Amino acid sequence: MPLLAAFVIALAATLGALFIGEVLEQMPCTLCWYQRIAMFPLVPIFGLSIWRADGMARPYGLPLAAAGLMLAGWHSGLYSGWIQEAVTPCAKTGPSCTDQAQTILGLPIPYLSLIAFGAILSCLVLSKGRRA
Repeated sequence: MPLLAAFVIALAATLGALFIGEVLEQMPCTLCWYQRIAMFPLVPIFGLSIWRADGMARPYGLPLAAAGLMLAGWHSGLYSGWIQEAVTPCAKTGPSCTDQAQTILGLPIPYLSLIAFGAILSCLVLSKGRRA
């Protein structure tokens, strides 16, 4: 069950990122790109592991989820001002994840990414001792 939850979270995050980029045509910042690199492969990894019941989700998913969590933590720190470095927009005229319009359910995209990676990592840890 934790693996299915991780799959649903990764799928929702991936579809959300694709919607923002492809439908709304809003260019992600560099840190968002790196987080996408960590998130997108989790969908097929978890999906195939559920389908095949082969237990490979954890060894392949943990490093990606941990890397994504660290990137999202850094990004969230920049966004909140805890880390004193400016978050720059993607282009001088383009949207940025620092824009107030870049919120979903009142949460900015860097925080949503942090929550998603944290939840996925928790699901993978909770599946410890079982075939994940």
